[in-house]
Amino acid sequence: MNRRELLRLLSITGTLVALPEPAAASIPPTVAGDVEHFALLNSHLWQVFSLSKSKRLVYPLVRGQLGMLIDSMEGTHSPSMHQRLCVFACDLFQLAGEIFFDSNRYTDAAYCYSLAASAGREAHAYDEWACALTRQAFINMYDQQFTQAASILTVASRVAHQGDNHLSTRHWVAAVQAQAHAGLGDLDACNRALDKADQVLTLSGPVSPGGWLRFDGSRLAEERGGCYLALGRADLAETALTEALNQTVSLRRQGSILTDLAILGVRRNDLDQVLQYGGDAVDLAEQTQSSGYVGRKLQSLQAQLNLFLSNPDVGHLSTRITQLSTSV
Repeated sequence: MNRRELLRLLSITGTLVALPEPAAASIPPTVAGDVEHFALLNSHLWQVFSLSKSKRLVYPLVRGQLGMLIDSMEGTHSPSMHQRLCVFACDLFQLAGEIFFDSNRYTDAAYCYSLAASAGREAHAYDEWACALTRQAFINMYDQQFTQAASILTVASRVAHQGDNHLSTRHWVAAVQAQAHAGLGDLDACNRALDKADQVLTLSGPVSPGGWLRFDGSRLAEERGGCYLALGRADLAETALTEALNQTVSLRRQGSILTDLAILGVRRNDLDQVLQYGGDAVDLAEQTQSSGYVGRKLQSLQAQLNLFLSNPDVGHLSTRITQLSTSV
């Protein structure tokens, strides 16, 4: 019920975003102040999403926020206000997409990211627009469609370079481009993109507003580790992933890193490493109910366990991953 209602409200809001801008009119200060309150509410919802163990619990909150946004957009009488509301819609669409993505609903997530990109384009909000496109590319990468992902990310990079140079948008796009290049087996292009992502560390001041853009350089080791793992560079991958695991990261990101380390154990025929890190990753996925983000990576691990299934402990690990993927 929460999902269907949320999708209905997303469709309505997307339609209102696409309507022609209204004629210019003066807006009472009190109304303008109410509209700007959406920025605070959206920021709060992203914080709730980040802190919630089960991301699906945020469904009703986003649904309520969309309802209020629809009311405001229907009453808009100013091009500038319409543009500002489109920015808030872009932000909220991306949050809805993250919830669906984490719940393993990739079609719904892709719909949200498409709406977000349209809203960002309508508002000429280049950073938000670029981030929405980048999230769209993630869907392709999870389906192993790296060429398509690279194409979307090329567009995202062009859009990001029209945005705020003080923000880390273009660096995040580069970090995701590195993953696409790794999926395509292009080590040189991957390293160039990683080097560009590293330049986020040269920025001064707040580089990320949180919410729709959370890339601040703290994920660089994690990004490198995942890329080198995809490229088959076990030595480089282990160094980067171990560094990432020793940092303070969210439970979902910790689960992702643990899964990568377990996959590395498979490639080294190190069953102790597979069982230790794989088991810890499943524990976190169960705890956070993250059947999408961590669960999908665990399915990738499971696909590589066939040669070791005669080991009862490995068989138990594989069963737990299966149960996780069917629990939604």
